[in-house]
Amino acid sequence: MTETKTETIEKLNELIKDIKIAMLTTNDGGIFRSRPMATQEAEFDGDLWFFTSRQTHKAEEIEKDNRVNVSYSEPDDNRYVSMSGTAEIVSDREKIEEFWSPLYLAWFPKGLDDPSICLLKVTVGHAEYWDATGSTLVEAFGLLKSLVTGERTGGGDHVMLSL
Repeated sequence: MTETKTETIEKLNELIKDIKIAMLTTNDGGIFRSRPMATQEAEFDGDLWFFTSRQTHKAEEIEKDNRVNVSYSEPDDNRYVSMSGTAEIVSDREKIEEFWSPLYLAWFPKGLDDPSICLLKVTVGHAEYWDATGSTLVEAFGLLKSLVTGERTGGGDHVMLSL
């Protein structure tokens, strides 16, 4: 499968746009740590954005090793996406205000006046996805056919991409 970068980004955007929570994985001296993060309401353009605090373990870990992985999953639709890239802490006030929502007061009670508030920007370099959004009946038929014939059937798309 040969896609242009634009087509790749459009496909990934389509796959993740309705998934609100992602799992962010960092490297803490050889120990991989994952935590749930709320993805910002922004169209995926090759970058992912998350609110965080400068005073978190993930910020410390990213300063030491900025290679990260972000995973999305929507089991009801059989959509799974794993993206790896580099992360950076961003203090751009305009960008913070652009993404701000009163919902974040739960994590940042001082709101935009919180001095530790910042954004985590992940620039995606590679992605892999599994997409079997066909109906459950079609998937069940494919599984049954595989069991009877011993041959693997469709099962959806599994694609590895570089951006």
